[in-house]
Amino acid sequence: MHILKIITFVLVLIGALNWGLVGAFGIDLVALIFGDMTILARIVYILVGISAIVYAIAAYSDLSRFD
Repeated sequence: MHILKIITFVLVLIGALNWGLVGAFGIDLVALIFGDMTILARIVYILVGISAIVYAIAAYSDLSRFD
């Protein structure tokens, strides 16, 4: 479970940094690296989205232990 949290945290961080760049400068780093909506870019976006869901669930389950 610890490895899963690390992987999801890194992917969520990558997604957050990418959105920060899009909002601040209009630069989509994923599209620059992998191309605009290529299969690789779509995979990265999907993995980031899934990681956000998994990370949120893992964070919630950690918090619920303290109730």
